[in-house]
Amino acid sequence: MTFAYDYPRPAVTVDTVLATCGERGELRVLLIRRGHEPFAGRWALPGGFVDEHEDLEVAARREMREETNIELDRLVQLGAYGTPHRDPRGHTVGIAYLAVCGPGAVTARAGDDAVECRWFAARRPPALAFDHADILRDARREYARLAANRQLFQSTFFGRRRPPFLERLRRAARAVAQ
Repeated sequence: MTFAYDYPRPAVTVDTVLATCGERGELRVLLIRRGHEPFAGRWALPGGFVDEHEDLEVAARREMREETNIELDRLVQLGAYGTPHRDPRGHTVGIAYLAVCGPGAVTARAGDDAVECRWFAARRPPALAFDHADILRDARREYARLAANRQLFQSTFFGRRRPPFLERLRRAARAVAQ
């Protein structure tokens, strides 16, 4: 017997803010240019819909891989975004994640419904689709909060590993909130 809900339910999406440090020590984030409506041609965070029976983190990794050809390491859940009308296609609840990578460590290649990938300064992104400006604002605050404590930043994104770019990335993340 199949159970059906009497009330409509929102769809679930995932978005990921992938950050690195730029050549001038600034925090940079990876954005994709959307190839389809809604917001075709606009910049957005890599992400998309969660498939039925799919774990949220698995969905975030899949969407990043499909849209940018990047395999993510550690993910940190930033928060949930569920303001009605955040997506013109219908009511969605989005779960946002944070991730980091070393400078030059990944090469993004647009795929799926992304027509372009590019790194932007986290403080000065282009106009963003959906409510991604709100997500990015919250991400900047969280990166800065985590980076204020060296041990916390390292353990959150790298565990016990101490990559050579750690302090450079941490400084960039701390400065983004100033």
